[in-house]
Amino acid sequence: MKLIVAIVQDEDASRLVANLMSEGYGVTKLATTGGFLKAGNTTLLVGVDDSRFDGCLAIIEKVCKSRKQIASSPVNMGGAAGMYAPYPIEVTVGGATVFVLTVDQFVKF
Repeated sequence: MKLIVAIVQDEDASRLVANLMSEGYGVTKLATTGGFLKAGNTTLLVGVDDSRFDGCLAIIEKVCKSRKQIASSPVNMGGAAGMYAPYPIEVTVGGATVFVLTVDQFVKF
């Protein structure tokens, strides 16, 4: 058995949860915040049997596509006052960061 920890953008989370549940996967949803863009994201915990592991990853890959987004990056304008001005930069968001852990034991009460 495996535990999949998938960190996805909030924009993809609802659609991903719906797709996983429609295929019979149990999903636990946690609201989290990313460190880079300080934007909300969602961490999903999915316990799967080894035989269904590849199917679960395929759903995550299908739903969570990366895309470009404009974000503000502060630029130091110099001076003693330390003035900063926002500077738009293009960043890649979306997709999924997935961690896979082997589960030695699973107990449900």
